[in-house]
Amino acid sequence: MRVGELVVIDADGSRHAYGAPAEGLQRIVIRLTGSKTAQFIASHPRLGGAEAFMDGRLVIEEGDIAGMIDLVRRNSRWEKSGSGLSAPNPLRRAIGNARMRFDRINWEGKSKRNVAHHYDLGDRLYDLFLDTDRQYSCAYFTDPANSLEQAQLDKKAHIAAKLALKPGQRVLDIGCGWGGMALYLHRVADVDVLGITLSEEQLRTARRRAAEAGVSDRVKFELIDYRKVEGVFDRIVSVGMFEHVGPPRYRAFFAKCRSLLAEDGVMLLHTIGRMGGPGVTDAFTAKYIFPGGYNPALSEIVAASERVKLIASDIETLRVHYAHTIQHWYDRAVASKAQIVALYDERFYRMWTFYLAGAMAAFRHGGMCNYQIQYIRRRDAVPITRDYIAEAERRLHG
Repeated sequence: MRVGELVVIDADGSRHAYGAPAEGLQRIVIRLTGSKTAQFIASHPRLGGAEAFMDGRLVIEEGDIAGMIDLVRRNSRWEKSGSGLSAPNPLRRAIGNARMRFDRINWEGKSKRNVAHHYDLGDRLYDLFLDTDRQYSCAYFTDPANSLEQAQLDKKAHIAAKLALKPGQRVLDIGCGWGGMALYLHRVADVDVLGITLSEEQLRTARRRAAEAGVSDRVKFELIDYRKVEGVFDRIVSVGMFEHVGPPRYRAFFAKCRSLLAEDGVMLLHTIGRMGGPGVTDAFTAKYIFPGGYNPALSEIVAASERVKLIASDIETLRVHYAHTIQHWYDRAVASKAQIVALYDERFYRMWTFYLAGAMAAFRHGGMCNYQIQYIRRRDAVPITRDYIAEAERRLHG
């Protein structure tokens, strides 16, 4: 601890202060309720703190869970050499890494189970912290002071501009969520969209929204794995789905996308990524939030796509946008504590806020970012300069 102050109160009441006060940072005071809690956390650095907090053995007396995780991450920034937490035992570390690499092999049946684990928790939960369009992915903040709704609308415009859409085109939305992106693309560009998902709850909501908008004949949604899709599409968009594919399937994913994309087509991949080289998913996320999930390094994405001759025609790294996005989600979840506890229980609420707080800190201080990669099959499929993206974005904002 070098920046900020952490006070730990042991189960016997003794206090231990670490670090020093810093301007703008609230002091964090935590209390450990059991005599073995500290040992448990130290012995399981990847998971112990999270489970102690979820179980009520680690209680925050001053501040909140977001402040505590931010303090730890702030003193171990990704850019700093030698940062990070890992198990002290090399054998345990190797076994844990091997287990997580195996878990991210997502064959079809497992993929559906993994999706259901997170996305079929109930629409009411997501209504409590997402924007009104239920965009469950990184927003795009042209101004950090913008509202979440504005930033998510700007994200959809940013992606639509990179797709270079034309009226009447056929678009495939891989991992369509609750249908917001598909409905937006149809509305602003007069295109036909097929959205696919593995979540039954998302499918019901997306179809209902298309019916209410009177566009079910042109914006359709199906419960189908991307590997089973057939046909040819002028445009392909995938937002927040690639994190569930898993490195062993990357080449197959891009090969399938190439086979579905028209020769002069354009694809836009929006995914969480890591700014360094390949790694493993943290134990908490793998166990409680996204089983089978993995955030790829840019090198892993490009290495797989280049092997099937997809041209990465445009690459953008969104470095801090997700931190701003999740701050809104966290604040809304905290404000909705009573409703979340009523839907589930106190332990679930603590798990969910730990997840959001940890993710926010990972994008603010850790090695996480977002990548937007535009792909084409033919080198002349898009203009030779990027000016058309900004021009299209301006039209969409208008």
